[in-house]
Order: sequence, then structure tokens, then C-alpha cells
Amino acid sequence: MGMTMTQKILAAHAGLESVRAGQLIQAKLDLVLGNDITTPVAINEFEAAGFDKVFDKSRIALVMDHFVPNKDIKAATQCKQCRTFARHFDIEHYYDVGDMGIEHALLPEKGLVAPGEAVIGADSHTCTYGALGAFSTGVGSTDMGAAMAAGQTWFKVPSAIRVHLTGKLRPYVSGKDVILTLIGMIGVDGARYQSLEFTGPGVAELSIYDRLTISNMAIEAGAKNGIFPVDDITRAYVENRVTRPWTAYEADPDAEYERTIEINLDTTDCTVAYPHLPENAHSARDGKEIAIDQIVIGSCTNGQLPDLAAAAAVLKGRHLAKGVRGIVIPATMQVYREAMRLGYTEQFMDAGCIVSTPTCGPCLGGYMGILAAGERCVSTTNRNFIGRMGHVDSEVYLASPATAAASGIAGHICHPEEV
Repeated sequence: MGMTMTQKILAAHAGLESVRAGQLIQAKLDLVLGNDITTPVAINEFEAAGFDKVFDKSRIALVMDHFVPNKDIKAATQCKQCRTFARHFDIEHYYDVGDMGIEHALLPEKGLVAPGEAVIGADSHTCTYGALGAFSTGVGSTDMGAAMAAGQTWFKVPSAIRVHLTGKLRPYVSGKDVILTLIGMIGVDGARYQSLEFTGPGVAELSIYDRLTISNMAIEAGAKNGIFPVDDITRAYVENRVTRPWTAYEADPDAEYERTIEINLDTTDCTVAYPHLPENAHSARDGKEIAIDQIVIGSCTNGQLPDLAAAAAVLKGRHLAKGVRGIVIPATMQVYREAMRLGYTEQFMDAGCIVSTPTCGPCLGGYMGILAAGERCVSTTNRNFIGRMGHVDSEVYLASPATAAASGIAGHICHPEEV
């Protein structure tokens, strides 16, 4: 029996000729990732286990992004612990105020992930890097702590679901709409501990940033990872970023899939996930009665330059509706600089938005956009659970940057074609 893309990558990193779904393996890692919330716990476990060295100072990345710049004493203490650890072990890829970014946008941008690699991170959205044809998945901080010392970890090999894409993207439709459509079809546990493997002619319609968004939200369907084939779009992205050798893996023709899901991009429209689950998908055209108080454009899901460009195009020459707050967060410092150079930040401010330094802040209800009871936000983030962005009686509606911008202008959920 043939193997899927994910199974091939795991077999190679386990030193095995083949693996099968459900098999327990020990696999070597190319990168171990942590942030300012999860790394302190991992450091505590690392030290409690008596480890006195890391497996490779060049293959650990620590990114201070959730509460940076520090929002309070506890956040400052957590970051100090990370800084001290990074300094002690001479961690090469440590990112803090001034040179940081949201981790899952920063690592691809810096060339720290390549096709065919195996990456773990103490953050559930580590599955983002499947967009580059890598196996990447989130783990707990204890596993991260052990992996920083050992350079390997264990996995149960996942079975796979094939998502076959056809057709072409319509105007204003993006990767965010594709993944919200998929989650709406299969539910938040529809791919539980399985690999979502994207195939078909429609893949060529998706930019690398669309793919990063889709892979990022694979976890919102319960998936172990989401992964795309390595094609010319992938190669063009990594060409000037990754200098080390890498391997592109392809699924075998006789690879076994639990099922195949068909998505026709010709009929996929701008989609909004209503509270309180990403599976609660609706057309952006059906939300005229849902008034909003805030929009957030950013996060590891939709804070890349094309995301800001899409929002700026909708907002240009317009202004947010009275009473609507707009928060825009570029995902990295490079994205921030490019947004300024291209005039996007000025367009955002002219429209009544603020533009923040890179941070995860509002996405997890941390800071920079907390909601009060009864408030509603259209957000380009990836989760809308109860209390996710603030008060338990607030509501988060997930959408693409274009849809969030249009909704901010209209003062209610709105399709970009309707403003």
C-alpha cells in the first residue's frame, strides 16, 4: 500500500522505508518552535528533567509574539525567562521586540521551514507550514521541552483525507473562504487526528499565502496537519529564502485516504463563520442584520502583505461606519515596512483604523482589542470560541480580510461586492 505525503515525510524522518496509519514512530525534527506563552513551561520541564544542553542551537526558534510588547508584569516575566534561556544556550533564532513577528508568518518568511521537513511547535497553529509541503504540527510544552534536548519526538502516524480542489477563485474569494467552507462541510472534528492533503487543479489557483491560511486552520477541523503539494508556486517562495537542501515528497498513486472531499472554487464565495465555532459557516451576503462593533485584520492566519492589500483595496477612499473600531496588525516587521511603503498603512488610518506592531494580542483575548459583553467583532483570526476575544458574552465572526474590511464600512456583516 502506498503512502500519503505526510506518511512519506514521517517515514523519512523515522529512518523507515514505510509507515502506516496508526503506527507509533520516533522521528527526528528539523525545527522546534515555541512562543512567549508556551516556552516558559517547556523551559521548566527541560530543567526539571535535568537537561543541560540543546540538540542544535540553530534548529530551535523562540518567537515572542503573543504579549509583545509586554502587556503586564506576568508577560514581562515570561519573556525574560525565554530571553535568559536563549542567551544561555545561544539560540540562533530568537525573535523579540523590533525584529519579531507572529511566529507562523515569521518562520516561512525567514526561510526556517522548507519542503519535506518535520517541524513541531508548542502552538496549535504550527500546522501552517504544510503550505510549503512540510509536515508540521502542534504539541504540548512538555514535548517541546524534551524535543529541545533530544531533537526528536514520537508521533502516531495519521490517516488522511484528500481535499480535491477544482475551478478558479472568484473575485474577493481567498484561502480563508476556502478553509471556512471546508470546515463548514466537515465540522470542527471532521478530520480529527488526520492529515488534510490538498490536491487537484484548483491548487494552482491558490497563492502561497492562501495555502498558509488554509494549512493554518487545518487544526480547526481537528486535523493533525494540512499539507499542499510542492509545485512552482512553492518553489518560487522558498527559492530566495531557503539555502539548505530540501526534498519534495509526493503521495503515491495508490496512497490510501479515508475519504475524498470535492471543493469547486467556481462556486466558493466569501464566507463567514458565526459564533461560536469555525464550522458555523454562512455566506457573507446573509449578514446584513448583524451589526458589529469592531474589525480585526491580522493574525498568523491573515496578516500577510496580500491580506493587508486586499483589505486596503476595499477600504481605500472609504471610512469605517460610525461606532466601528478597526484594528490592523501586520504579521511581521517586514510586512509592516512593505505596507508603509505601498501606502496601505495610510489608507487604513484614513479609513479610521489603527495599525499595531506585530502581535497575536486580540486573537486569543490577550490585549489590543478585547471585547466587552454584547460586542461583536468580524475578525480575520482563526477561532471564535466563547470568550475567545474577551467577555464570554461577546461574539467573534471569522472572515477574510476583504470581508472584514467591507463589514467595517457597512457596520454589519457584508460581502465586499456590496460596499
